[in-house]
Amino acid sequence: MQKPGLRFLFAHPAHFIALGFGSGLSPVAPGTAGTLAAWLLFPLLHRTFSDAGLLAFLLAVFVLGALAAGRAGRALGVADHKAIVWDEIVPFWLVLLMTPPGLLWQLAAFIWFRFFDIVKPQPARWIDAHLKHGLGVMLDDLVAAGYTLLVLALFMVIFNGY
Repeated sequence: MQKPGLRFLFAHPAHFIALGFGSGLSPVAPGTAGTLAAWLLFPLLHRTFSDAGLLAFLLAVFVLGALAAGRAGRALGVADHKAIVWDEIVPFWLVLLMTPPGLLWQLAAFIWFRFFDIVKPQPARWIDAHLKHGLGVMLDDLVAAGYTLLVLALFMVIFNGY
C-alpha cells in the first residue's frame, strides 16, 4: 500500500479530488479532516447555488467522486484508502444542505456523520466489505449521511416539536 504525499496529490486531477484537495493527507484522522474541509467549504457552495442547483451539483460531484476514488484507489493499491476522503465530503455537503440552520445543528450533524461513517451500520458495512470500487467507496458514506439525516430529523421532532 502506497502512502500518498504531495507528489501523489498533484500527479492526476482524480487524486486531487479523491484526496479532498489535500485534506486526506492529514496524518491524523483523514476522514475527519475531509469532513471538516467539507464543513468549511459548504458556505461557499451554499452561496453559489440554489438548493435545487446544489442538489444537481452534488449528484455530479458524487459521480465524479466515484470515478476519482476508483482511479486513486487503484493507484494506491487499496480501493478505500484512508486518504481518499471525497466520500466524506460530498455526503456531508448533502447533510449540511438538509441540516437546520445554526452552528449547534451543524456540529450535531458533524458528530453523527462521523459516528455513522466509523461504525458503518448496515447496509454501509456490507457495501464497504463487498463493493471494492469507486462507487462502493462513495455509497457507504451516502448511507452514513442517510442515518445522520434520520437522527437529525428525530432531534428536530424532539427539540422543536415538529
